[in-house]
Amino acid sequence: MAVDARGLSLTGSAAAAIAYDQALDHLIRFQAEVVDAAAAAAATDPGCALAGLLCAYLALMSTEESAVAEARDALASVWSGRAELLPRERAHLAAAERWVAGDMTGAGELLGEISVEYPRDLLALAVGHQIDFFTGSAVNLRDRIGRALGGWHADDRQLGFVHGMYAFGLEECNLYRQSEEIGQAAVERNPDDVWGIHAVVHTYEMAGRIPEGVRFMRSREADWMAGNFLSVHNSWHYALYLLQGGDTNGALAVYDRILHHGGSDDVALELLDASALLWRLRLEGTGVGDRWQPLASAWGRLLAPGFYPFNDMHAVMAFIGNGELDRAENVVRDLEDAVAHGNLAATGPRMTATVGLPVCRSLLHFGRGEYGSVITALMPIRTRIHEFGGSHAQRDAVERTLLEAAIRAGRLDLAAALVSERLSVRECNTYAWSKRAALMSATGNQSGAASAMARARELAGEIRAVAAG
Repeated sequence: MAVDARGLSLTGSAAAAIAYDQALDHLIRFQAEVVDAAAAAAATDPGCALAGLLCAYLALMSTEESAVAEARDALASVWSGRAELLPRERAHLAAAERWVAGDMTGAGELLGEISVEYPRDLLALAVGHQIDFFTGSAVNLRDRIGRALGGWHADDRQLGFVHGMYAFGLEECNLYRQSEEIGQAAVERNPDDVWGIHAVVHTYEMAGRIPEGVRFMRSREADWMAGNFLSVHNSWHYALYLLQGGDTNGALAVYDRILHHGGSDDVALELLDASALLWRLRLEGTGVGDRWQPLASAWGRLLAPGFYPFNDMHAVMAFIGNGELDRAENVVRDLEDAVAHGNLAATGPRMTATVGLPVCRSLLHFGRGEYGSVITALMPIRTRIHEFGGSHAQRDAVERTLLEAAIRAGRLDLAAALVSERLSVRECNTYAWSKRAALMSATGNQSGAASAMARARELAGEIRAVAAG
């Protein structure tokens, strides 16, 4: 019996507990070292159940079906020693087993129960927070952490990282000022809190404060650019800032340098960032050279349709972008089969049935030029697309697809309404102003078009000036 750094008892030797805590330190910093550190903790003492459970969780958080077997293997040693497990460890084992069985949502619920009883269980908080992200549960992203904060003390060494998680939950619940305040404080406390940085970056994106976002990311570049699992994702956010400033070449330079290149691994959570950036450019009719082909090939090597539909959507984007409509059609057929014959109690098939399949169908319609069908597919579910995971910023690719389809289908009334909706939430949005300009021009309102375009250029100029500074 040992005690971890937060005063919680765990099975295993004192040496294994120390190694487990070191792995947790890497986990909350999103550092690649967490994989080897977790394995080392398990090897130090196979009786340290939480070390084995951490190994299983790491595999499952990849969102790749091929990693489930790895997670199952990691749980084997934990299961063999289940008679010696403490109640908290038994609860973790139940959560991990439920996730391995396909019920990610249920695993998140069990982890939530652990956090209520043991609010200082950092593993339960961190993994549960990621499940909330993968399932698009904004309220849980905020409140899972909020419920646990009362169990932490101001001088706790890892409290800042918990605040970084809370900041992201606040942002996803549209509480931008509070998110910025707590996120900035978290990053001041731990400059290498890349998830806290990520929360602040999201806040500036969603509030339309792009120049401030550029300044923030540039001032913190040494903290987030390298040495962590979020460097690609945060670079994607920076590329989005550049696109808001009209700097397509700059965004593509970020793509080539960081998002996807010859040395990139086949990692789903990185491939979706690359796919999302290129898709945004495709919607605007911007050529991206031969960048789609290696991306589509990478998706083809790892995709398991129906396992995690947020990945399916981005793979379909890549296949369409590469001109492989047949592969996109195959994914849609596989998803239809998963819905018809799969276990809808499992998270992947259930999310596929409600959101993933209609979204992928809409993308296929877009690729075929069937723009009216895109509208038919998306309008009934657009208020529910959070149910298949990701963030507001990531899911905006779906909203942009709907808007562009409305324009191309000649549904200018719908397109104008969608643009008005966007500007009512974020007036400082160059994309929305440029779309309003195009719509006004199409309806003969040239003075209105000129005014809207002037506003778009003004905002873009402010962003470029900061980015060039």
